[in-house]
Amino acid sequence: MQLKSVDVVKSISPGDFKNNYYHTHTPLVIKDLSKQWTAYEKWNWQYFKELVGDQKVALYNNVKSDAYTPINTADDYKTFGEYIDMISQGPAGWRIFLFNIFDHAPQLIKDFTWPDHLMKGFVKRYPMLFTGGATSITHMHFDIDLSHILHTQFIGRKRVLLFPFEEQYKLYRKPFEVLSLADFSNYYDPQNSKVDYQKFPALQYARGLEIILEHGDTLFMPAGYWHHMEYLDSGFAMSLRALQTSLTGKLNGVWNLFGMRNIDTLMKKAAPKPWYNWKQEKIFHRAEQAIR
Repeated sequence: MQLKSVDVVKSISPGDFKNNYYHTHTPLVIKDLSKQWTAYEKWNWQYFKELVGDQKVALYNNVKSDAYTPINTADDYKTFGEYIDMISQGPAGWRIFLFNIFDHAPQLIKDFTWPDHLMKGFVKRYPMLFTGGATSITHMHFDIDLSHILHTQFIGRKRVLLFPFEEQYKLYRKPFEVLSLADFSNYYDPQNSKVDYQKFPALQYARGLEIILEHGDTLFMPAGYWHHMEYLDSGFAMSLRALQTSLTGKLNGVWNLFGMRNIDTLMKKAAPKPWYNWKQEKIFHRAEQAIR
């Protein structure tokens, strides 16, 4: 893989953000955006436990889903309080994603400000919390609705690997899915990396970016950007989603949600083995073409 560092700024004007990052679909980390929010100091494990500790949440482990598994299938369930206790005791490869904590504790909405000065189209009904124990992994994927994302890290550090959407075939994208067939776990550690360049040679040519997010860092991920995340410490982050301004972008997101995903789920149930074989052939054929 050919990797560069993500640009980092303390703050940025709306004009510079739109011209240099939003319109060019270029990731950026903004250090000070969240520091003006009440949430920056107020949000912590104990506070969340007091608010929603009794809520049952879906948990996900580090095992990559196979060709027969419908996406977003939970691996376990606990109350939020039980989960916090578990990941606070030490490394625990379990994470929560797409948990709308604000449905259960709407007062949290007052603790941050929507950054409308940077971009429009925020889906304000659905700010989402993403939580992980140290060593937990979010495997390489792009967001199915193709929204722009402002992802703010609270508590702990998280390593993020990013690729533009156009690199999809070098990343061995599964047809009719938003996932990569390849495993990027510990990609940065030669001794423990699971990246298999012999099986997936096109990965050598993939051009991407990487960054370590710390408390208060806000990562701008443009629509369709591939991302792989590894929790270096137990921590949580909030994602604010904004729809693309173009009609084409919105329609592509709708197709992914209601067309592509449903077709994949149906075929995994109706003809799992032929569907798997067809996907495998397509994945490696497209990767070979991308290399050429």
